[in-house]
Amino acid sequence: MTTSTTTARENRQSRLPNPATLIPELGGVAGALFKATGNGSIPKTTISLVQLRAGQLVGNTYLTVLHTGDLRKAGEAEERITAVASWQDAPYFTDAERVALALVEAVLTPNPHGERVSDDLYAQASAHYDDKALATLTISIGQVFFFIPLALIGKPLPGVSPAEQWRE
Repeated sequence: MTTSTTTARENRQSRLPNPATLIPELGGVAGALFKATGNGSIPKTTISLVQLRAGQLVGNTYLTVLHTGDLRKAGEAEERITAVASWQDAPYFTDAERVALALVEAVLTPNPHGERVSDDLYAQASAHYDDKALATLTISIGQVFFFIPLALIGKPLPGVSPAEQWRE
């Protein structure tokens, strides 16, 4: 473990000062994204599953712990939460949830054989989601992507409230 990592954990602070203090507009942007994804066209559980999978794919513990906690608070079964990492062969997900998980993986994973989101995957998504829901799902993927650089660069601490963890 590096000295800076050890120091950050001992101090229970992330690497960066609170970005909302440095960039006050961040609160408005984040609030608009939460409002857009909370429009009711996609179940909140589906959004949390997608965002958990994104955290897993980028290898970020903060995002993984955050979205796992969201799913637990929503009353999701541990089997479903745990199986997000291996959703392709897990029996716990609806077809609509599966296509949502496939979309986030397609967007985050380079495809050496063609475009990331194929016409076939888009058609599958369109079969489960109307235009508004598909746009909301797309924004929910973008929402977690908005926070990925902050999670990777700022390294917020898993399980520590935002008010307590940012470096002063």
